[in-house]
Amino acid sequence: MPPHRTAAAGPALAAAAAVGPYFAWEAWSAGAGWHPYTDLLKPSVLAERVAVARSTLVSAFGLAEEDVPVRVVASVYFMGVAARLLSPPLGAAIAGGALPLATRANLWWRPVPSGPMPIAYGVLRAVPASSPEELAAALVAGPLAETVTPLLNLFEAEFRLSPKVLWGNVASALAGATGVLADTMPRHAARAGAVLDHALTLPPLAGTGSVVQPEPSLPRRFLVRDNCCLYYQIPGGGTCGDCVLTPEPERVRHWRAILDQ
Repeated sequence: MPPHRTAAAGPALAAAAAVGPYFAWEAWSAGAGWHPYTDLLKPSVLAERVAVARSTLVSAFGLAEEDVPVRVVASVYFMGVAARLLSPPLGAAIAGGALPLATRANLWWRPVPSGPMPIAYGVLRAVPASSPEELAAALVAGPLAETVTPLLNLFEAEFRLSPKVLWGNVASALAGATGVLADTMPRHAARAGAVLDHALTLPPLAGTGSVVQPEPSLPRRFLVRDNCCLYYQIPGGGTCGDCVLTPEPERVRHWRAILDQ
């Protein structure tokens, strides 16, 4: 994508928001309780958010606190935040035709006990979405590197989480967003799947998993991770559809249920 070309981020983000709550960013406004995104890069703030997530999980499922490891909650919480940082730019590019180039300086967040973290944006530059290869490269070099990578590094340092697990979580978040786009807007399924294909060939996502197209006549792709988010360590947690620990027959049934919808 030529760096001198620009596009409007607002209309593209509005198109993304129509997909669902994980794809929605709000326009920033004063007095709405927003915190600078950079606050999330403070160890004390991050520890407090993970503690809230852990307390919510314990209460919601009636678990004993000692049975819910902090580092497991941190892993799952990080995946949710990564999804909130990547789904709107991806959705804007696929459904709205322009990739917003979010930076740490022009995003804000608002604390909530559970569910998708509200995120707001300020003045955002965007670039027109072109080929899937170029879009994947721009997404990885832009929003992912600028907002997700520093957060990932902090989670690794503060919660003793493996980079392999954390980058697998990013791949899972991106694959999840791609799948929702494909299921919600089937006309975009092939393009979204191609972006995922190319993104997972690029460092730092290369080696995190494999993209599978189980039905060649359908463009819907699925991720098979080479690692696990650790959620199975929480009582009753089990494994996700893309987890390396999920038995193949169960994984295929999961794919078929989605493809048959």
